[in-house]
Amino acid sequence: MSTAAEHLKTESPVGYRGVNHIALVTNDMDKTVRFYRDVLGMKLVGTTGGEEGYPYRHYFLSTAGGPALAFFEWPEVELPPAKGSGVPASGRVFDHIAIAVASEEDLHAVRARLEAAGWPVGEIADHFGALSIYFEDPNNISLEMCYWPRDLDQDPLFADPDPVPAAREITLS
Repeated sequence: MSTAAEHLKTESPVGYRGVNHIALVTNDMDKTVRFYRDVLGMKLVGTTGGEEGYPYRHYFLSTAGGPALAFFEWPEVELPPAKGSGVPASGRVFDHIAIAVASEEDLHAVRARLEAAGWPVGEIADHFGALSIYFEDPNNISLEMCYWPRDLDQDPLFADPDPVPAAREITLS
């Protein structure tokens, strides 16, 4: 590791406050808002764009405490095909968005809302104590809704039996 990198590693940490928003793309904003607002129950909290200097819409939907989901509407783009969560696919650097819910009951409620809307949704899966459901939105974006009572900042999870060298260097204080 270079001297500059060693120096950065020992400096004071940056005051991160979490992810502000995740910017995604749709070619149909109305369809997208109706899915996230009406089916998933998220609140539309911002609408921008449509101006002479920037004609594209940019809308924000709240995840109530987490990062907002922000959509650019680019009507002329062809969206990629659907891809299941955790399934390898070439030509992508993004797999899925996991949105936290407050309780196991909330997870069941989201699943019931999707089923009531006739939306395809998987069964509840258990991953190291996290309960999740997986589905795609109208733009073929793979989504996970999860209830994970574990706080990884307070209680990290290191379950890889053969971690990469950088992970082996981690010491917990």
